[in-house]
Amino acid sequence: MLTPALITRVVGAALEEDAPWGDLTSATLLPADSTATADLVAREPGVFSGGDVFAAAFTLTDPGVSVDVHVGDGDEFAPGDVLASVSGSARSILTAERIALNFTQRMSGIATLTAAFVHAIDGTAARIADTRKTTPGLRAFERHAVRSGGGHNHRSSLSDAVMAKDNHLAVLQRSGRDLATALREAFRQLPHTAHVVVEVDRVDQIDAVLAGGAHTVLLDNFSLEDLRAGVALIGDRAQVEASGGVDLDTVAGIAATGVDVISVGALTHSARALDLGLDVRID
Repeated sequence: MLTPALITRVVGAALEEDAPWGDLTSATLLPADSTATADLVAREPGVFSGGDVFAAAFTLTDPGVSVDVHVGDGDEFAPGDVLASVSGSARSILTAERIALNFTQRMSGIATLTAAFVHAIDGTAARIADTRKTTPGLRAFERHAVRSGGGHNHRSSLSDAVMAKDNHLAVLQRSGRDLATALREAFRQLPHTAHVVVEVDRVDQIDAVLAGGAHTVLLDNFSLEDLRAGVALIGDRAQVEASGGVDLDTVAGIAATGVDVISVGALTHSARALDLGLDVRID
């Protein structure tokens, strides 16, 4: 979760990285008593995310800076819309500007891309989910942005669920262990609340996963024909997730096969930062 404490820690570290001994330009060029008002302006359409993070960049720099965020996370905006305004010490505003924009542009880019995927499967029962392919240290920020765009979060970390992927299965096979037996033994060690996901890349692997009692079967890089076959085979015995080869051109067809979840790494690892600018008002 994107908590106030986490925002303070991460944004504070970013500010320290950007101005370890202060902002040399603002401190030497601008009068100490100069003030400014600036607007966060959209240069392109999108979905907003990161209002609290944007505000924190300024208030952590200078508690005297006033920040008014005009839109909520998840709100759509058009080019020219004023998304937020800041006022106070000109030195402080310009010191925090880049960090505030970096976070907000990145988070709004993720929210906008997620919203496009969600819109593409409108009318189906599937949900769009993210993956652990996030920027190290920024997972909570990026996953908040996914939720802003109408998507859902996968497991937050390795500690949150069992998810056996291809390399886990390769090690099991090399050790001579049967997958169904290994899963049943794992269940005896797990709390009853733990969710178990197993990734397969062939239809003939599904029976063993179901025999082991997995809650979700992840069909990785399946063709549409094989996805439909997998959904039919699994039925209501487990949740069906699809991943691999998912983009805005293919996601609707994948959703139409009847899968429950479509996980998309691109939401976080390939989202483009939106073009948002901080414009100082010239009266």
